[in-house]
Amino acid sequence: MKRRWLIGLLMLLPLLAVLLPYPGVSAESKTASSRAVYIIPVHQTIESGLQSFLQRAFKEAHEASAQLIVLDINTLGGEITAAMEIGNMVKDSQIPTVAFVHGDAASAGTFIALNANEIVMAPGSVIGAASIVDQSGREVTDAKLVSYWVESMESVAKMRGRDPRIAAGMVDKNIDVDIPEANRKFAAGQLVSLSYDDALKAGYSEHTAATLEEVLQYKNVQDAPRIQIEPSTAEKLSRLLTSPVAKTLLLLLGIAGVAIELFVPGFGLPGILGALGFGLYFFSHYIAGFAGIEEIALFIIGIILLLVEIIVPGFGLFAVAGSIALISGVVMASYNTASGLKSLGIAAIVAIIVIAIFIKIFKHKGVWNKFILRDEQKNEMGYTSTSSKEHLIGKSGISLTTLRPSGTALINEERVDVVTLGDYIDRGQKIKVTQIEGTRVVVRELKEDEI
Repeated sequence: MKRRWLIGLLMLLPLLAVLLPYPGVSAESKTASSRAVYIIPVHQTIESGLQSFLQRAFKEAHEASAQLIVLDINTLGGEITAAMEIGNMVKDSQIPTVAFVHGDAASAGTFIALNANEIVMAPGSVIGAASIVDQSGREVTDAKLVSYWVESMESVAKMRGRDPRIAAGMVDKNIDVDIPEANRKFAAGQLVSLSYDDALKAGYSEHTAATLEEVLQYKNVQDAPRIQIEPSTAEKLSRLLTSPVAKTLLLLLGIAGVAIELFVPGFGLPGILGALGFGLYFFSHYIAGFAGIEEIALFIIGIILLLVEIIVPGFGLFAVAGSIALISGVVMASYNTASGLKSLGIAAIVAIIVIAIFIKIFKHKGVWNKFILRDEQKNEMGYTSTSSKEHLIGKSGISLTTLRPSGTALINEERVDVVTLGDYIDRGQKIKVTQIEGTRVVVRELKEDEI
């Protein structure tokens, strides 16, 4: 019963992603207007969750025929892949865009800002230092990757009429950059990073504004209705859970929890945690816009096929098909195939280690013994494989069949399979039980003087 309940929970949790709605906007003013200004925050780390939020925000702005989109930027960067997608979305926008940098627009944040039609920077803000670093913070020196990122930065700078060499110097520290307008020189070994006033002199910003209000005054839209887009609670949770570390941990929890419940049944908690891990994985990726009904359906089909293999063995065919469906559902639900495979691979390897340790610790426990039938059920402990016949010792009865030497007798009004020690006894003769040997009841014929 517990196993069925767990399986049902495992299959239903991903469906919560479809059933749970999330709110659209949190705004200063929700008044619909074709002349509205949409203010969209680009804060903290740039990753796939932020990309999903910005896609929703831009879609709402276009549907409302907004007159301006202000990107409120304060970020130290993040994933290049997500930054490229966001940058393209900003570049392709039919609505004019302004990047308001009021803190930092570093690394991937620089690329997003450069894609906007205009850049406005607040006093004390900085833009640049867009080199590629790995997850440990070390600078990536792969020539092809660096060259691609340099070309991307140069291209977007040219598109907006800015000096492409400055953009290249923000990525590659081996490029000498001279900015005479700002009286600045960046020698080899230095990444280009511009303060708000240097950026204005170098043509990397169009205006300086201390507040958002000043930005709107600069664009002469201070009287327009303002729609402040904010991430919903579900989107905030999604941003957290779709990060590389979080989604790997969710997959680890899912794989290890379900496997432990299957291999060492009876605990319950690992199975619940496993179902929760898979459920949160698909929920977060659905809210982020990466997973749809197809991916969730693939995952559920995979579970069903594995169950079919357990119940009705199919020479491994169901298991193979189920595994492929499960892996496909997980990977397709991820932001991209490489990221999904990487997270799933790491999670699977760590899960195998966790499962092995768990089984080793609990292999001598009662639950494990019940699973592998390791417990011995001995007679002295009260266990018997058949009903005992000891109570028939010395009892008399009558042979119901001819004993040659085995047959059936009626003893104490009980039909009993009996055997003689080689004697032939006709049907209907008086007999007596002389010994019990396990399930073997030995009888002899009673003599006339014993009757």
